[in-house]
Amino acid sequence: MSKRSTNFNLLVIVMSDLSRHLFLLALFFCVIASALAVIISSHENRQLVIAQEQLVKQKDALDIEWRHLIIEQSALTEHNRIERAMSEKLGMKRPTREDEVLLRVK
Repeated sequence: MSKRSTNFNLLVIVMSDLSRHLFLLALFFCVIASALAVIISSHENRQLVIAQEQLVKQKDALDIEWRHLIIEQSALTEHNRIERAMSEKLGMKRPTREDEVLLRVK
């Protein structure tokens, strides 16, 4: 048996194999690109869901604050409170018949 020395150039073998299977190589890159697109879109979707949840929480907080302000406004505009404040702080009172003055314009 004679020893035969063969020297294989790996780069040449890989390049020749790739050139024979260009379609499979293109499909491989398409699959990789598709996988990256799925990863990016799912990440963006999660970010949008998080932002939406924060906006819903903010809306709920603003709704609660609005209800409190409406209740406070109705309490502050109550007629008895206004009349009491007029009489106590400003010394005002309701006019009686004797306090009324009629003016006739000719």
